[in-house]
Amino acid sequence: MESSDPVDTPMVEKSKLDEDPQGKAVDPTHYRGMVGTLVYLTASRPDLTFDVCMCAWYQGKPTKKHLHDVKRIFKYLRGTVNRGLWYPKESSIALTAHADANHAGCQDTRRSTSGSMQLLGDGLVSWSSKRQKSVQLSEGFPAFLPGK
Repeated sequence: MESSDPVDTPMVEKSKLDEDPQGKAVDPTHYRGMVGTLVYLTASRPDLTFDVCMCAWYQGKPTKKHLHDVKRIFKYLRGTVNRGLWYPKESSIALTAHADANHAGCQDTRRSTSGSMQLLGDGLVSWSSKRQKSVQLSEGFPAFLPGK
């Protein structure tokens, strides 16, 4: 792998992994070792998570096609060694999550937008923003009455 050229993406765009029953089988122990190494890296390289999980589905009966996809991820890593989440020794590793919504924020449709973010120490590890499908009919939530 050291002599291979790096690639720009961990998987070929729009490629779909499948079982490949007619493909030539490869050593499952070797394949699992490679996938396990990549799973370990996902802690600091969340950009690999989806592709590594896709490859992990085929650990039972890996074929040359699956091995080729795993090797492509390693080629991607070769060209992106300076990317990833860095956790300095003195930094906090507390997991913090924030969420909010603007209830009926769109004046035209009365639909809400909700969002969330998760931080590990000072590093953003996940975020989402979504326009809700349902319409907000009232400005508040029903009162919560203890014991009822």
